[in-house]
Amino acid sequence: MTRRVFLIVLDSFGIGAAPDAKDFGDAGANTLRGVAKTGILHLPSLTALGLGSIDGVCDIAPAAAPRATVARLEEISRGKDTTIGHWEMAGLVSPSPLPTFPEGFPPELIEAFEAAVGRGTLCNLPYSGTEVIRDYGAEHVRSGKLIVYTSADSVFQIAAHEDIVPPEELYEICRTARGLLTGSYAVGRVIARPFIGTAEEGFTRTGNRRDFSLSPFGETMLNKISAAGLDVIGVGKIGDIFAMSGLTETYPTHSNDEGMEKAAELVSRDFHGLCFVNLVDFDMKYGHRQDARGYAEALNRFDEWLGGFLPRLGEEDVLIITADHGCDPTDDSTDHTREYVPYLLLDAGGEPENLGTLRGFTHVADTVCRLLGVK
Repeated sequence: MTRRVFLIVLDSFGIGAAPDAKDFGDAGANTLRGVAKTGILHLPSLTALGLGSIDGVCDIAPAAAPRATVARLEEISRGKDTTIGHWEMAGLVSPSPLPTFPEGFPPELIEAFEAAVGRGTLCNLPYSGTEVIRDYGAEHVRSGKLIVYTSADSVFQIAAHEDIVPPEELYEICRTARGLLTGSYAVGRVIARPFIGTAEEGFTRTGNRRDFSLSPFGETMLNKISAAGLDVIGVGKIGDIFAMSGLTETYPTHSNDEGMEKAAELVSRDFHGLCFVNLVDFDMKYGHRQDARGYAEALNRFDEWLGGFLPRLGEEDVLIITADHGCDPTDDSTDHTREYVPYLLLDAGGEPENLGTLRGFTHVADTVCRLLGVK
């Protein structure tokens, strides 16, 4: 009988272009391959679990006897973003993509937002998060206007200097925006993007990012598990992604290191249910910023941490490692990429096997619920 499931999402760790990648402008995308080309990847723990034995993976050596059950998962939902990816692995398939705004948000929406928050806005275009504060940061500091921007994903992002708009005030502004973004404007996430610094020395984003997600459109495995009286513990941005629906505890984090530290704390605690962890740095700090070397170094740090985490799992514990989409740091775009994701399941009570390629991140929800005895 499984007592605890630790589900760790390596945010954006794709392992090769999905069959429909061309429809998303991502033909040939391969996050793992792009990172492997740095020549510095050292992943003994993931290799021993069986990462190199997954269908299509040829940048990691296969283990002679993989410790984990492995598979390659193909997304069904029409999207390649964090919200849709996590919802699908929790059991909800999104047949229609969330709205995007490649030309910026319509004037009537921006006007309603400005009236609701009492501040003007700057930019209102698709933009890189680091470039937008470089280009609009000084004007924001001078005028107090909010920097509003989007990307190829379904997001409404608001950047503000922490000395001009303190983070708690920015979060309240984001909650207001979330209330306005309904119907045809119902983006997946409103994201607070605080930053610090000066125009002379440069602006930098802080770790005080917060995501305010659209509520899931149906019940997820989180709802089913918590309704059964079990624990559902979110680490990182899981609480934001699911708008707290179905969670019994949440621990927001500012970095991969914080997320791994919290997971290590929780493995020492007696609970019964799911610990759902998102490690966002791979995506936020390295994938979007086209930093393949930084991505590789972050994977190496995770793998080293994993080597210490695995021996602490008990006989009634199961570990699942997967991802929510890709974000190839070596392609010609800073956007997410439509890719297969890895699936590694370590269960002391099960026999490792290679499941090949499975259609649907929903395999994660099916497996977690089955392990915990939840219908």
